[in-house]
Amino acid sequence: MRKVKLGIIGVGNMGSGHLKNIKEGLCPELEVAAVADINPDRLKWAREQLGEDLPVFSTAEEMLDSGLIEAALVSVPHYDHPKYAIECFQRNLHVMVEKPAGVYTKQVREMNEASAKSNVKFGLMFNQRTDHIYRKMRELVQGGSLGQIRRTSWIITNWYRPQAYYDSGAWRATWSGEGGGVLLNQCPHNLDLWQWICGMPVKVDAKLHFGKWHDIEVEDDVTAYVEYANGATGTFITSTGDAPGTNRFEITLDGGKLIAENGELTLWKLEMPEPEFTRTNTIPFGCPKAEKIQVETDGKSEQHVGVLNAFAAAILRDEPLIASGTEGIFGLTISNAMHLSTWLGHPVEVPFDEDLFCEELKKRIATSRRKENVTAVIADTSGTYGGAKVPN
Repeated sequence: MRKVKLGIIGVGNMGSGHLKNIKEGLCPELEVAAVADINPDRLKWAREQLGEDLPVFSTAEEMLDSGLIEAALVSVPHYDHPKYAIECFQRNLHVMVEKPAGVYTKQVREMNEASAKSNVKFGLMFNQRTDHIYRKMRELVQGGSLGQIRRTSWIITNWYRPQAYYDSGAWRATWSGEGGGVLLNQCPHNLDLWQWICGMPVKVDAKLHFGKWHDIEVEDDVTAYVEYANGATGTFITSTGDAPGTNRFEITLDGGKLIAENGELTLWKLEMPEPEFTRTNTIPFGCPKAEKIQVETDGKSEQHVGVLNAFAAAILRDEPLIASGTEGIFGLTISNAMHLSTWLGHPVEVPFDEDLFCEELKKRIATSRRKENVTAVIADTSGTYGGAKVPN
């Protein structure tokens, strides 16, 4: 069986996790053919995992030019995601990029334009799209049987992170190194799912708190309100300071309400759609009857392994990706809009002025300070991804 020769750019927390999954045979159509990292200790670790013959490189460009790989997995700090994706496009190499797609939409738009000029597979690590709960929610909402969306609400605060997490890398939680906090690091999955299931908002009004619960520069507490083109509204609340946290995603539609919480999907299905009921009902305190249904799903949530296996299948047999890399701009648009709304102190329309966002971000980068005397820590990230189930 032919295997895709994959190079990994960056073997920190996420890159090392992907390497281990491939090593353990969970991605049978992929083989790690080379690794690149600026940290010699991480290259040494990679060889300890895969053997002393593993080709390793101190720069990504050296690996990309080596002729040893046909695809690359980009798992580096956020600002460099578009940079290395474009380097792959220019060399006709397939590429899978870790979330987020980038820090700001202008650079991601440039990445997407470069992708359109290439002839390679371009995927994004939106592993939560494989979750059986969210896939079923999308099917029910997009199918139209429940009518139009009226309200969306997601409180996703089971991202708790202690100060030790932020102290584990000099680039973490800084404007110059990471470009944002919980919205850019933990919540790209949720923001992607929110728009994937419910569509994009047209207006965003957000209140972000920077370093509220931790000694960091960026946001660790978020409350946002959005409006959709059809008049529906939505709220999004997240934090890395709540313990225990909550993960509850609720969508109210004309024909009922969907609730995803604790690994279950519940549908409150109205006997009669609300618009029809309110038009025909004559009882002052009347209310449409609702049936509570525990929605059945296929129970499959293949997560990161599923995304990588689909990536290999796309390369080998032209099968569909879990998420095209070009789709990463949507959730990032919402994230950028939340930042911009807070920085400007008023709601912003979507699409917004991307140049204005960059100007505001540069102001924060100019005063950003990297942590000193930090010893990088590589940790096991399994069980920390904030899926439909509450983490242990």
